[in-house]
Amino acid sequence: MKHRNSHLLVGYWSRLRKGREVPDQTDIDPRAIKRMLSFIFILEAADPSRPIYRLAGTSLCERFGAELKGTNFFAHWEGQSREALTALLRQSLTLKQPVSLSSVAVTEYGMMELETVLTPVTFGDGAPTRFLGMVQVLSDPSVVGGRPIAFERLVGSQLIQESEPLSSFDNPAPPPPPPPPTMNVESLRRRPGAPHLRLVVSRPDPATVHHDMDETMQKLIAALEIVAQPKMSVVS
Repeated sequence: MKHRNSHLLVGYWSRLRKGREVPDQTDIDPRAIKRMLSFIFILEAADPSRPIYRLAGTSLCERFGAELKGTNFFAHWEGQSREALTALLRQSLTLKQPVSLSSVAVTEYGMMELETVLTPVTFGDGAPTRFLGMVQVLSDPSVVGGRPIAFERLVGSQLIQESEPLSSFDNPAPPPPPPPPTMNVESLRRRPGAPHLRLVVSRPDPATVHHDMDETMQKLIAALEIVAQPKMSVVS
């Protein structure tokens, strides 16, 4: 995770557990996360292949140019990313661990890097079927001119476990430079397609987006300085 608010959300989720594997949605106090509330959302993911927004903050809705409540979380993700995300959501719910997603969002005027954090929660008795999540912009949002996001592409993922102090993450990493002006957004759109934390790279089999990228996406990822992490096994 790169953004400080991502670490704060995972820390809040961890404190809510109070000895349990995951907290319940009813434990969430909006006042405790009011500074981040406009980018917070809750997903219903009993079916990980079709996660639905139960709630979504106002700034997040503005970022996508529409009210998100009741819509499919995958609606703005391109096809290959949806396959990988389905596996990641299922894995996060099964292991009861938060997951961090790195993505590139494309608008009419340009592109920006996003970080999405999903923390599993229960809703009543039983296994977790929902996520408390948040989206943060890592690059300069002014390059997109306030235009809504047309689609996203997944470029990285990490399962998150507690174990290491957070002191080295007190400040967010500097944002990467904006994409070069020669990048053609229209051609890209047309292509098919808080206490202690440790980051554990997870690459479920369907998540091939790191390897099967076309030439345009390779240039985009290089411009955003997104570096693929080596494959590691998940620590249970």
